[in-house]
Amino acid sequence: MEAIVYEEFGGPEVLRHEAGVTVPLPGPGEVRVKVAAVGVNPVDWKRRYGWVEAFYPTAFPAVPGLEFAGTVDALGEGVTELGVGDEVFGWSRTGAYAEYAIADVVARKPAGLSWESAASIPVAGETAKRVLELLGVERGETLLLHGAAGAVGAVAAQLAVAAGVTVIGTASERNHAFLRELGVTPVTYGEGLGDRVRAAAPQGVDAVFDAAGHDTLPVSIELLGGETSRIVTIAATDAAEHGIVFSGVTVEAATAREWLTGLAALAVDGRLRLDIADTLPLKEAARAQELSEAGHVRGKLVLLP
Repeated sequence: MEAIVYEEFGGPEVLRHEAGVTVPLPGPGEVRVKVAAVGVNPVDWKRRYGWVEAFYPTAFPAVPGLEFAGTVDALGEGVTELGVGDEVFGWSRTGAYAEYAIADVVARKPAGLSWESAASIPVAGETAKRVLELLGVERGETLLLHGAAGAVGAVAAQLAVAAGVTVIGTASERNHAFLRELGVTPVTYGEGLGDRVRAAAPQGVDAVFDAAGHDTLPVSIELLGGETSRIVTIAATDAAEHGIVFSGVTVEAATAREWLTGLAALAVDGRLRLDIADTLPLKEAARAQELSEAGHVRGKLVLLP
């Protein structure tokens, strides 16, 4: 099968497009999926560098990619709730940058949801819901969301706003109009961020969701008066040095499936906006990761095998 493979940590140049990779077989409780679309995430290139081994250990040769959408084409032993030909989306156990992927956590794709949109839900959606629950933000509270215009940030912002939470979102100036459309009060990151947040939220900030990781933790701690218990990051690898939770572990399978199903329903109903920044062929995976790493993409990058 066609797949992207790497055998050492490093830059985008370690990624190779190969056409003769062995097609994987599903084990008990697993399905094999003919991949139609693959979501590209920052964790993909962070894993490629070897920066997140504590959370996502790598066995070489490795195929990148966590999330996909596609059609079930083979069933492992014991799988009864799905059938060959079912359209699904979820997480890959074997790597999603491939023509075929093995998965044990999937949800059915609604007919009204595109392959690209479905492939953009699992990581951003599960991460957004998990962190918001960890923070325990409630109606009437104010959330500071770093990286609010990114794929995870945009989903988290919409879920929080829908729950009655005031969201202050950091982003570059060019993304401010987009954030206002989502109901977010935008502020520009960089020097003087603390003062800009205080001006935008004179009532104060109750919790911080860091989806950016650009040296935002010190000012976040300052804005919460030195308190760190209601700050969670998914991007700052130095979180432990600040006494802050780094959340990089998914929830248990049943909950994940429930969340995916609910998020897909919101997207089909138009209550969850999923912006696709660009689609690229699978063989251009290195280019897609370069674009992601540059940090200027609004919305989701999607690979098409």
